[in-house]
Amino acid sequence: MDKKSISVVLPNYNGRKLLETYLPSTFQVLEAAGVAFEVIIVDDASKDDSVDFIKRNYPEVKLIVNPQNRGFAYTCNRGIEASNNELILLLNSDVKLETGYFDQQWQYFTFPDTFGVMGRIIDMEGDRIQDAARMPKFNGLKLKTDYFYFCESPEQHLYTIYLSGANALVDAAKLKLLGGFDEIFSPFYCEDMELSLRAWRIGWKCYYEHKAVCRHQVSATTKNYQTARWVKSIYFRNRLFMHAIHLEGLARFAWYCQILVVDLLPRLLAGHFWIWQSYRGLFKNGRTIKGRRESFKQQLFRQNSTMTVFDVVDFLRSSIKAKKITRFKP
Repeated sequence: MDKKSISVVLPNYNGRKLLETYLPSTFQVLEAAGVAFEVIIVDDASKDDSVDFIKRNYPEVKLIVNPQNRGFAYTCNRGIEASNNELILLLNSDVKLETGYFDQQWQYFTFPDTFGVMGRIIDMEGDRIQDAARMPKFNGLKLKTDYFYFCESPEQHLYTIYLSGANALVDAAKLKLLGGFDEIFSPFYCEDMELSLRAWRIGWKCYYEHKAVCRHQVSATTKNYQTARWVKSIYFRNRLFMHAIHLEGLARFAWYCQILVVDLLPRLLAGHFWIWQSYRGLFKNGRTIKGRRESFKQQLFRQNSTMTVFDVVDFLRSSIKAKKITRFKP
């Protein structure tokens, strides 16, 4: 099986302890893979001693330091731009790669239309699955995860609606062609799903490999940011952004009706006033979102693709009909 060189892009914000704990295993797994690699850490203006720690203990790391905090998408994009290898592993600082992580992933990059592949994410202690392949569905016109799924059989390749930004191994050329993550989603949430939707709509595929395993320390990074209510408002705002970018024509109009009448009003009446900040962000960025739609429409034209988000969901749901899968709820 042909192997490819890897650039690890690892965003960091106040993650000195996480780097100290998990970065050694990243190097161990990369070295065992027997490929050329580089590790790029982009520090997002950390307030701890992350930068000094990296300089002191990992001089071989390509270190980029943001002068001010800009969020996940911007930070990853700086690393993507600086990368030089064939594949890019987008890796969170709170993730530990298990031995042989890449062994089953090379096969996917023999397919010309592969965008990327993600592995199984499990708890740091124990084997509970946090993330696997995701099957989408529409709730009205809202795109949601229906269930997680996996298959033990190695010959049955599984698709996923999106590659988790915590452990996505991606074709570098395709990722750069797409322009990386959309920075409208800063500081975090939904940027990985939106990026994967762009890839799917271009005509590329996102895979899930159950035998590639990594461990994740839950809530180790977002806890660095403000309040839980604020984090929730950012999550809902970014979900709104994603739909506004990828729904078209009458579907987008109907979606606006759904989110205003069915979603927003009942939440406000129930006293969930924090959600107004999510909608305010949507309306405030309307012109920017329109620009994103137009720009991506041109890219679809250049790639000779007419794939809609509905086509993507139909393809994924039909792809499992002849496969023996295990489903579970998120």
